[in-house]
Amino acid sequence: MNPLRSVSRRLVRDVDPLRFAIGILALIIIAFFPFVNDQLSAVLGLSLSGKVIPVLVQGTVLALGLNIVVGFAGLLDLGYAAFFAIGAYSAAFFTSSQSPIPVIRDSTPIIPGVCCPLNFWVAMLLSAAVAAAFGVVLGAPTLRLRGDYLAIVTLGFGEIVPLVIRNTPEVTKGTQGMNPIGLPILPSISVGPLQLGGKFGGDWVPWYYLAVGIVILSVIIAARLRASRVGRAWMAIREDEVAAASMGVNPVTTKLFAFAMGASLSGFAGSVWASYLQVIDPEQFRFDVSIMVLSMIVLGGMGSIPGVIAGSLILGMVDRGLPDYVHVLGNNLNNDFLRTFDTSQFRLAIFGLALVVMMLVRPEGLFPSSRRKMELHAAEESITEAEQQRATLYEAQR
Repeated sequence: MNPLRSVSRRLVRDVDPLRFAIGILALIIIAFFPFVNDQLSAVLGLSLSGKVIPVLVQGTVLALGLNIVVGFAGLLDLGYAAFFAIGAYSAAFFTSSQSPIPVIRDSTPIIPGVCCPLNFWVAMLLSAAVAAAFGVVLGAPTLRLRGDYLAIVTLGFGEIVPLVIRNTPEVTKGTQGMNPIGLPILPSISVGPLQLGGKFGGDWVPWYYLAVGIVILSVIIAARLRASRVGRAWMAIREDEVAAASMGVNPVTTKLFAFAMGASLSGFAGSVWASYLQVIDPEQFRFDVSIMVLSMIVLGGMGSIPGVIAGSLILGMVDRGLPDYVHVLGNNLNNDFLRTFDTSQFRLAIFGLALVVMMLVRPEGLFPSSRRKMELHAAEESITEAEQQRATLYEAQR
């Protein structure tokens, strides 16, 4: 039999038509979102251009990285924003004229187009590697900790990093912040009157497609890791570390790799975030960033990649755009109360209430993974089976 025909038949048999249709629809929306945004801005007066890039970079990519640590490996990390800061400042150190590295600060031309300062794409990869190294540094002393104790240690790490940045102005410029930071550059291509590529600037459309590309790459990495041998080892440790160790899983290297991969995606996002904003300071990496990302995972479903993406988009767009949505609704309805109502004052209350309702109604999240759903509802299924067995015995005795 032709191998290509065999593979194509297998793909057609394994693909769920509903998921395939949803995926195609999502790709169409993603591709034409700039046009849709222009129409929303013209018709409703609502523009999402200033919200979608932060949601994708500071929300979706971070949530996918934290999902590796929390969702796949079951390691509670409350200091995840620290790796985001490490990636952002690493990109600044490698590309900024305010860098503490003399060769980069003085713009010494060692390799034109690559160094120095470093090319953005090279700096982005190095920032991810630096964040991964710090992930190993954090993970090594915490290997024997679990649950609340692990959460306390990671929380302390998340608080230490912004304090170090704030109190070392000779290196990080402290609260003043570092700027400017290197911008991405793509080869210029002319297609008739259309000019593609070049140096990224104030136009949000190239940044949007770059953010989408980073999200897609992060999804591919997370999906391949989940399906790999190490992904199965993470899930085994999450369910029962003692049983996993007795079956030959090395908990030390497995946990360290989870911390490293989660931190590398955070550093990856941090480098893009720094270049997009062109200025970074310690106030951008506070504890509430870690809590927001963790809330996205809880809302979408721990361990579920589609759920994490959905949770990050829902919570991110509500967090950044709820006041604008209410004001636009008030303008369209000609309602003075909605037009002037400031929902930002109730932001944390709204999120807290949403999480409480989720924990009571659907603790596995909006779009949970099948394995996670079975774990959370195992007790309910056992009770149902016991009741069915008692009913069967009762009928037999009658």
